[in-house]
Amino acid sequence: MEYIDRKKKLGEVVSIMMDYVENKKTHQTEKTMTVPTRSYTDPAQFEAEMERIFTKVPLMLAFTAELPNNGDYKAMEAVGMPILINRDKKGQVRAFLNVCSHRGAPVAEEGHGNCPVFVCKYHAWSFGQDGRLMGVAEQSTFGKVDKAERGLKQLPCEERGGMIFVCLDPEGAIDLDEYFQGYLGDFEDLDFADWHYVGSRTIHGANWKIAFDGYLEGYHFSSLHPETIHPRTPSNCMHYEGFGPSMRIGFPQHEIKNLLKDVPKEEWGTRENYGYDFVRILFPNVSIFVAPEITQVAQLFPGPTPDKNRTVLNYLRRDPPRDEEDAQALEQFCDFFRNVTYEEDYVIGMEIQKGLESGAHEALIFGKNERGNQYFHEWLNWYVAGDDTAPKPEM
Repeated sequence: MEYIDRKKKLGEVVSIMMDYVENKKTHQTEKTMTVPTRSYTDPAQFEAEMERIFTKVPLMLAFTAELPNNGDYKAMEAVGMPILINRDKKGQVRAFLNVCSHRGAPVAEEGHGNCPVFVCKYHAWSFGQDGRLMGVAEQSTFGKVDKAERGLKQLPCEERGGMIFVCLDPEGAIDLDEYFQGYLGDFEDLDFADWHYVGSRTIHGANWKIAFDGYLEGYHFSSLHPETIHPRTPSNCMHYEGFGPSMRIGFPQHEIKNLLKDVPKEEWGTRENYGYDFVRILFPNVSIFVAPEITQVAQLFPGPTPDKNRTVLNYLRRDPPRDEEDAQALEQFCDFFRNVTYEEDYVIGMEIQKGLESGAHEALIFGKNERGNQYFHEWLNWYVAGDDTAPKPEM
C-alpha cells in the first residue's frame, strides 16, 4: 500500500511538472529570503554548524553495497573524525571511532576491506567486530588492563534503504523514521540495498553551503550548464517537496509531454528518468541523482576551515559490470560526472567564496523560485539556533 501511495504521489508531482514546462512556470514561495554573507565565512558560524548539526543529526556515511559481506568494513574521515563502519559475522552493521584505546592510532587503514579482527598497527592491540578489546600485545610486561573498559568507542548507527547512517556523537541517538518522515521509502522502492557500488571520486571546493546551494536549484542550468544539463532539462523549472529537513526536487525534461504521451497517467510515477528526474537531498549534506546509466551520490564534508569542503562523489548502478568493456564504460561515466560537477559547479563556487570574503555585499538573496535553498537555510538556522520551541519550516 505504501509503495502504491508513493507512486500515486509521484504521478501527481509529474502532472505538476508537465504543467510547468507547458506554461513556463516553476515552484514558487511567497517571498525572497536573505542570508548574511558571513554565514559562509564566519568561523563561529562554522563551529556552530559542526557542533549543532554535523555531530548531532544522522549522517549518511556508507552504502549497503559497500559492505555486502559479513566481515566487510569501511574506514573513512567525516568532518575531521576517523570513522570505522563494519558488518559483523551475523550481518549487523556497527560504527566506531577508528581510534585505538591504547595510544590513539587507527585500527584500520582508510578504505574498504574484510577482516575478523582489527589490529592497531602501532602496538598490535586487537579488537573484535563488535569493538571489544580482544588482545593486548605482550600483556605480561604491559600490566593490568580492563578489557571491558577499553573497547572501541561505539557510535549510534542504523542501516535503512540501502544506506548506513551514523551519529558522530557517542552519546547521541538515531530515529530515522522521525528524521526522514517516510522519505526512505523512496530508496526501498528502488531496491537501493541491492545495487552495485562502482567507486568514488573526491573533489574539493569552497564553503560547504556554497557548494550545496548549487545542488538545490536549476535556475542556473542555461547559464552554467548550456551543453551538459540544459539540453535535457529546462532552466528555472523545479518542484520541491519537504520530508523533515530533507527534500525531493523534481526536474522535468524538455520532452516530458512527448515521452509520457503514450504512458497511462496512473503509471507516470514509475517513469523516473523518462520525462523527468529527481534529485534527492538528505539534510544536511547529501545529494542523490539517480540516472539510467549511473547514479551519483555526493557527500559534502565541511572544512577543515570555513572556506573549504571535501566532496566525495559516490557512484552506484543497479547491476554489476557485465564484462570488462562495461566496467570501463562505468569508469568513464564516473569521470564525466566528476568533471562536470567540479569544472562547472565547484570552480565557480571557489570564485563565489572570494567574492563573499571581499565584503562587497552584506547578504545574499534567494528568490521565490529558489525554494529549495530557502528551505535548506531555514532548517540550518533552526538547528544552529538550538531553540527546541522554534517553529520548523514547511515546504
